[in-house]
Amino acid sequence: MIKALKRKKPFDTFLCLLTWLSAIITFFVLIFILAYIIIRGVPNLRPSLFEFTYNTTNVSLLPALITTIMTVALSLAISVPLGVFSAIYLVEYASKGNKLVKIVRMTAETLSGIPSIIYGLFGSLFFVIWLGWGISLLSGAFTLSIMILPLIMRTTEESLKAVPETYREGSFGLGAGRLRTVFRIVLPSAAPGILAGIILAIGRIVGETAALIYTAGTVAQIPVNPTNSGRTLAIHLYALSSEGLYTGQAYATAVVLLVVVVGINAASRAVAKKIVKNR
Repeated sequence: MIKALKRKKPFDTFLCLLTWLSAIITFFVLIFILAYIIIRGVPNLRPSLFEFTYNTTNVSLLPALITTIMTVALSLAISVPLGVFSAIYLVEYASKGNKLVKIVRMTAETLSGIPSIIYGLFGSLFFVIWLGWGISLLSGAFTLSIMILPLIMRTTEESLKAVPETYREGSFGLGAGRLRTVFRIVLPSAAPGILAGIILAIGRIVGETAALIYTAGTVAQIPVNPTNSGRTLAIHLYALSSEGLYTGQAYATAVVLLVVVVGINAASRAVAKKIVKNR
């Protein structure tokens, strides 16, 4: 490596060293955060944290864990079809130079940069008050769906663009129509990229607090139906740490939240590899 750096120009050498330094710093920061959470959280993991009912004695995180899974499932059920089909229209059906396509893409990029607290205030005004859904899991899921929709749509769009044009031409040459080509040829080829966008969306849902506090609420019970209020693991962690009485349980919740995120990512990657292998 040193010999390779000597053969490069000074500016190229500087950029190469800067890249390596950034990668090393990022790696050690990640390891430090993980080690800190694990060291502080694992000793506080107790069976009482996984009791079915929450109270001030056990400070159970199980209701928040179940609520998190429900929130993720409901949000993805709303946003994934909308995001994927919107991207299919933009890439496969919309004509080049279409003004509507430019407007949609500009809107998606704008929505991606809006802070989550703004989504929370919008969800509170629109879903909670104007539509009359109240502070509920349904209001929180629709708010999160709007938040992650640009992410899913843009990643799906880029994944569809990455599919070689020869795949489409070959399908058309064999007599398949556009709809059949999209669903039998293009989408399976773009599936790994689409799943990557969904994984990022899940990560944002699991870690979101600001948007859900105003829409889904902070009730530490399992919602019986989507019209009930509930708290996710992130909100549960925020509530415990802000109260200052359950610091140890807050670190334990952080460990569980970390395991959930890693588990979801691992499962999604396994599904993506299986899809690629079976193509």
